[in-house]
Amino acid sequence: MIRDLMIGGASVEDMLALWASALREGKRRLRPLFTQERVAASAGQFLDALLGNEPRKTGWMRAEAAGDKGPWRQQALLGRGRWDADALRDIVRDHVVAHLGEADAVLVIDETGFLKQGKASCGVGRQYTGSAGKITNCQIGVFATYVSSKGHAFIDRALYLPKAWTSDAARLGAAHVPGTVSFATKPAMAAAMVKQAIAADVPFAWVAADSVYGVGEIEMTLRRAGKGYVLGVNSNHWFGSWSRERPMAGEAKDIAATLPADAWRTLSAGHGTKGERLYDWAYCPLADLDAAEYDAPVPGAWTRGLLIRRGIGDGELAYFSTWCPKDTPIETLIKVEGTRWRIEECFETAKNEFGLDHNETRSWHGWHRHVSLVMFAYALMAAVRYQANTMTPKKTAPASQPGSSAGRSRKSAVSL
Repeated sequence: MIRDLMIGGASVEDMLALWASALREGKRRLRPLFTQERVAASAGQFLDALLGNEPRKTGWMRAEAAGDKGPWRQQALLGRGRWDADALRDIVRDHVVAHLGEADAVLVIDETGFLKQGKASCGVGRQYTGSAGKITNCQIGVFATYVSSKGHAFIDRALYLPKAWTSDAARLGAAHVPGTVSFATKPAMAAAMVKQAIAADVPFAWVAADSVYGVGEIEMTLRRAGKGYVLGVNSNHWFGSWSRERPMAGEAKDIAATLPADAWRTLSAGHGTKGERLYDWAYCPLADLDAAEYDAPVPGAWTRGLLIRRGIGDGELAYFSTWCPKDTPIETLIKVEGTRWRIEECFETAKNEFGLDHNETRSWHGWHRHVSLVMFAYALMAAVRYQANTMTPKKTAPASQPGSSAGRSRKSAVSL
């Protein structure tokens, strides 16, 4: 893990110091969640194991890393212990804001699947997940990721319960689902996360999400809060224009088909693993509305619009409903839309490096506790990465001889 984060001006010694400090502070923040010292110690060991180099983060692997004879302490922490996973979620959120917070940050909403066997794991069922690219037996978790120029990390999560679960009281009871939990659509869950972030004074200016979350309650929530958005919609989503300059009305795909060639511009959605992610883009501002109509805290005119993305090679189209202060340039909207891939990066890293999908519990609280601990590990990493990036490189010392004590010391540090 240390070597993976060696970027910017940070040396190996710098990274070791940053990690040691981050872990001490992280465990200090965890301590008030637990009434017993031994449970707090188990949580700290759980965190150590998540941040370790083991490729899998199963209970047995975590137990071995902690020096335990079996996974029972780990299982008790997630299942039988008495502590509040939402309180940990709040700690994670506050940590991310403290280290990565910016006023113009983007909150990205998306979901990921957790493949499962059997029927007992809370929320499991045959449902579509992009993680497998098909309908399969899995759990679905909805997540919110905070994205700024300083970095990105999860700040919220919720387990989706299909109606087959919420309509079965015995099944809910067996999985220890709280009595206050009822069926909620994924867009409603996303809106709840946005409201939670606003209530906690999380600094952000935009929300981005795909077409699962692109219509309904979340739009009105953001308009009333004075937040902009770039939300995916389906090709048959209807748009109407009140603008006298370019009147238009119809489904998104039909509007796209009528646009002249000069309406399209080739622009980058951001730098990806293979370079600039270039697409053709068109933006149609549809209506200007006064923020006072929504009692929004940000005064002035806001524009409702349609943003269209076209693949340069295959011509595939994607559509986005937008809400932004009037005269916001298309480049800004594209930048916001481009942040959505960051949550995919979060999912990939959290599963491959931190064991996000190695949860062996079946209960409601077991899922939220495991996921919240993984989120905390990810948040610690994101903060350390940003700190490492902002360090000024130290002057290079003369190279030591291969057999010298300095050379041996540095080699030992790298091996950590």
